[in-house]
Amino acid sequence: MKLDHSTCLSCGLLLTLVMFGNAAAEIVVGDRSVSCAEDPACINRLHPDIPMVAKADPGERIVFLGRDAFDLTLDPDKFSIAKTIPREGVGIVHALTGPVFINGAEAGDVLAVTIEGLEPDDVGWTEAGPFGFAGDQFGTDERFIVWRINGDFATSDALPGVRIPNASFPGVVTTLPGEKLLADVLAREAQLLESGGAVMNPDPDEAEPAMLCGVEGTKSSECLRTIPPREHGGNMDIRYITTGTTVYLPCFIDGCGLAVGDFHYAQGDGEVAGTAIEMGGRMTVTARVVESPPDLSYGPHYEGPASVLRIPSERFYAVTGFPIKEKGDVPADLAYLDSPKIAGLSNLSSDINLAARNALAAMIDHIVSEYGYDRTQAYMIASVAVDMRIGQLVDVPNVGVTAVLPLDIFVGRD
Repeated sequence: MKLDHSTCLSCGLLLTLVMFGNAAAEIVVGDRSVSCAEDPACINRLHPDIPMVAKADPGERIVFLGRDAFDLTLDPDKFSIAKTIPREGVGIVHALTGPVFINGAEAGDVLAVTIEGLEPDDVGWTEAGPFGFAGDQFGTDERFIVWRINGDFATSDALPGVRIPNASFPGVVTTLPGEKLLADVLAREAQLLESGGAVMNPDPDEAEPAMLCGVEGTKSSECLRTIPPREHGGNMDIRYITTGTTVYLPCFIDGCGLAVGDFHYAQGDGEVAGTAIEMGGRMTVTARVVESPPDLSYGPHYEGPASVLRIPSERFYAVTGFPIKEKGDVPADLAYLDSPKIAGLSNLSSDINLAARNALAAMIDHIVSEYGYDRTQAYMIASVAVDMRIGQLVDVPNVGVTAVLPLDIFVGRD
């Protein structure tokens, strides 16, 4: 039986208070024993009218029981590789946990969310396809692989000789949008879509909460997809927002509506294939209202120990890329602008996207030639382990991107 979201605050499966002597209570949110559609604490759309499923005091530990983005159940002993993900459609994305009402927080406040820990599940997955960065160039051979995970490393039968260290983090940390931000986002994204830009408009397919965002929902045409990050945070996919760091998010409604999900075991900067090592897990955070808040006009802020910025390897190999192309080619991300100039140029001015494409192409070539993997395997390795970093933005016309490969992920080599 599907539970109505209005009953969430009294739902025993959803909200558990666990006392540890004199320690503060832990508020546990989510029910992994059922599917997202059956769990009142699972949402995959964003709207200011989504009901809160729990309340927490500032500083109180909140434990989120999170699914992977697609709410999959996998067994790496049954299969390690498939042509595509074993699920139709993307309506379920992202299966998040929340939202939680932070007591005392009001619209206009800034919420500081500190990540105390993220315990990974024992299985994960990665998919490559045309939806990734430069997917038209590297994602034509679609592939889905499964990883075995423990507290230290992830390995996959589909990528022999690769061992990825645990660097777990949440792809999504978000508050709920307010009415004004909702209206602004709907207007600007609709305009971009009409102009040919890449946008995922509101879609009621598999939307949760269904009573608000689903096919028969009262606000189905207004519920935002969780694919892009926005002013409220969301799907930032920043691997440095991890255990020991604090992320600062704006509150657009009273109580803020804190939700998390899209847990990753590991990811390279860029997540170039469109997915990382996707997983479920158990994430513990605390939240507080900031007394002297930072200005979040340009987006969320975060801080933490410098150790989270390091690559998980003693040695690396790196390549570079610049905005240079063949005459006649129009990069896929620029096609919607319908510019008569682009095709005739062999050098684009300060185009960081094209520079990144070229750096990624160089890295894929290197992984293939040096380690013997096919191009789709190399694309996946880049997605979960290679950092795409900006070298410089000032040396016009050739801004630079460097792709950094941690060499310690390759094991069993002479």
